[in-house]
Amino acid sequence: MVSVLRRERRPRNFLEGVIWKQILSFFLPILAGSFFQQLYNMVDTVVIGHALGTNALASVGTTTSLISLLVELFVGVSGGASVVIAQYYGAREEEKVSKAVHTAVAFSLAGGLFLMVAGSLSAKPLLRLMQVPDEILDDAALYMQVYYAGAIGSLLYNMGTGILRSVGDSRTPLLILIVCCFVNIGLDLLFVLKFNWGIFGVAFATILSQYTSAILVMLILMRSGDCCRISLKKIRFHGPLLKQIIRIGLPNGLESASYSFSNVFVQTAINGFGTVAIAAWSAIARIDCVVWMVMSAYAISVSTMVGQNFGARQYDRLKKITRVGFWMNLGSIVVVSLGIYFFCPYLLAIFTEDKEVIETGCMFLRILATSYSLYVCISIFSCVIRGCGESLQPMIITLLFICGLRLVWMLALVPRYPSISFVALCYPATWLTTGTIFLIYYLRGRWLTRAIKRQEAA
Repeated sequence: MVSVLRRERRPRNFLEGVIWKQILSFFLPILAGSFFQQLYNMVDTVVIGHALGTNALASVGTTTSLISLLVELFVGVSGGASVVIAQYYGAREEEKVSKAVHTAVAFSLAGGLFLMVAGSLSAKPLLRLMQVPDEILDDAALYMQVYYAGAIGSLLYNMGTGILRSVGDSRTPLLILIVCCFVNIGLDLLFVLKFNWGIFGVAFATILSQYTSAILVMLILMRSGDCCRISLKKIRFHGPLLKQIIRIGLPNGLESASYSFSNVFVQTAINGFGTVAIAAWSAIARIDCVVWMVMSAYAISVSTMVGQNFGARQYDRLKKITRVGFWMNLGSIVVVSLGIYFFCPYLLAIFTEDKEVIETGCMFLRILATSYSLYVCISIFSCVIRGCGESLQPMIITLLFICGLRLVWMLALVPRYPSISFVALCYPATWLTTGTIFLIYYLRGRWLTRAIKRQEAA
């Protein structure tokens, strides 16, 4: 298996060629990989919803924002490593690429160990703070504790695939995800339907598939023939590169965590409407993820291309990549949004047979579907700015205008207008505001001037 994946490794640069074709060729494997990653999450939800019932579906759904809060912080920092590696790869500085790769792996191991301990210990107290109903509290805590046992595998996989993508290889991560998707599906069916392990079985299947993906990506990098090759003896922190990764990655991680932090308050508000609302939100998350798969695939593609061209000092091409990536992303999101709006009852029925859950979910999804396109400005412009090494400013904008506004909405407005539909409206409100700010910030261009000055001084 590893030898097959190794033959597929095709590091490449994006310094010349037709931009839309390059975006598409890089985007499609990432999107397909995201699809398979979400497929086993969807299978989890289908198995839970149909085999274990509405309470079990609500138990898992209520943990999503909390799990993301911690995991996204470290995965976001990993994104800093991808930017650094892409820039050095574009500048042909192979020794620095190698040191950045080994520093990134060391960070993933340390971060995964921290998550295993902190996540497990904080699970039940945090769920209580979120006012999770007593009838699903124990199952939700169990799911979180088992899930966090796979933190090292999750971070190693995300870091490993980030390394591969930063040098232009989006096909190997896709093949790994296909393998692990079927591993997870098979284990789900075995543990839940055959062994009757319930919530534990679903979580255990997930972490086993995560460790499988981590082992595969590490073996591939260890057998790589280029500057991304990993040697176990060389895995350590290189001070200057760690500092650079954290400078770019920590704001990115905090930005990602801020989304999850604000969603904790959204989840808390939804918890107040009872088990049906929680179960609907759980099913919505599996449909909603299709939009974020597309957004994320474009963001990774554009960020990688921008990083390489910034490293090669091709600033005009960098701007062209941004324009093309924006319109491709917007067109794709409009098509996906229309599909979700019109077919949401049938999509929700995949996960549950409860008519009340489906009705609640449709109302929420249709509000989201009419506003997803507002997020394209945030997705593209923030990843372009980060791809040039400027990550503090996107973090500040996100903290103020997504996290901050969402908190105000949940804490000050929802108590006055207590309804699921009003909770849903916080998303278009914050996306519109933040997207406008990002558009203005990008067009002013001062961020690029600062990034170029920093590059010339290095």
